[in-house]
Amino acid sequence: MASFNREQIAISGVGVISAIGQGKDDFFSSLITANSCFNVMSRPGRQTKDSAFLGAEISSVTMPDVVSNGLLRTSSFTAQVVLATVSEAWKDANLADVDPARIGLIIGGSNVQQRELMLIQQQYLDRVNFLRPTYAMSFMDTDICGLCTEVFGIRGPAISVGAASASGQMAVIQAAHMLGSGQVDVCIAVGALMDLSYWECQGFRSAGAMGSDKFATEPESACRPFDQDHDGFIFGEACGAIVLERTNNLLHRKSIKPYARLLGYAANNDANRNPNPSHEGETIAIRSVLDQANLSATDIDYINPHGTGSIIGDETELKALSTCGLNAASINATKSITGHGLTSAGTIELIATMLQMREGKLHPTKNLDRPINDSFNWVGSEAQSRQITHALKLSIGFGGINTAICLQRW
Repeated sequence: MASFNREQIAISGVGVISAIGQGKDDFFSSLITANSCFNVMSRPGRQTKDSAFLGAEISSVTMPDVVSNGLLRTSSFTAQVVLATVSEAWKDANLADVDPARIGLIIGGSNVQQRELMLIQQQYLDRVNFLRPTYAMSFMDTDICGLCTEVFGIRGPAISVGAASASGQMAVIQAAHMLGSGQVDVCIAVGALMDLSYWECQGFRSAGAMGSDKFATEPESACRPFDQDHDGFIFGEACGAIVLERTNNLLHRKSIKPYARLLGYAANNDANRNPNPSHEGETIAIRSVLDQANLSATDIDYINPHGTGSIIGDETELKALSTCGLNAASINATKSITGHGLTSAGTIELIATMLQMREGKLHPTKNLDRPINDSFNWVGSEAQSRQITHALKLSIGFGGINTAICLQRW
């Protein structure tokens, strides 16, 4: 791993849209009250005539004035949500004062527009020659980069990265690399909304990854990370944007109050194509990030785990945390309220972590009636007041991808 100056990078802005709220204030308020909104999904293209996939869908999106109607007409739902999310982070960090050539952008996620593409293909199936020309670029994930750079005038490097359900957190790690190399002074990391069609939903169900058979008629009870009745993840539409910048850049932007300092990050792979997690791989990631952050297990006050509700995934993650001596830290599961955003999960949960750090309050873990491991310091059905200095965030992806980040409250 390249050398990393842990005094170098701060997080100065966030933006978030999820099924439980648009904007950091509504999002945090819903987290603290565990105000989830799981149901049978109803967005066009999500169900077949025989399916009833559960999830949490965004009810509406308020678009910023900077996005023209012309761009909206040719932008996918994913792209629109990303633009609105980046707009909040942009304003939060007051990036209008930064040289656009010194701002970078990382979009976390690949194949994130599947439902929209499927609907377009069905619409033009019998009249292919009338397909709009913009399809030639809009089907690519890089089109989201292009839209963001055009709307916000970003002239630094802009790329997309894919790491399955760790994509959002991997985007943050790549943003840190970009800052560390000196290419930019500010970098925006986005966990893009993954717009599933019924094909992806059925694929996840067939693989045994997506629930829920047990709670098919009780959607609000279906999402159960770390509970003995868990039977798979429940999808939740979401998008998160995080602004990282070099701390010396903040000397010229004294009005900015950062959320956290990035103390360390780690990423490794298990040399395994399949979706099953690895105790060894996750343990390596945890130990690597603690070492880079120059922290011991006892220094960690709070853990935001990957915690999807997967039977093998939840058990493997707790085993890795226990192996690393992290049973005493407070721990909750953000996905129990938001659902699993897949590509966006890492950024959404980092934002949840930083908002909890700033407010000194930890959100409940919904549906945690019978934890699979009682040796951890769970935040149960009620929110808890807690001052957090150091936090650990894990994000794991299919294909053996393990990532970990350590944050310090600013």
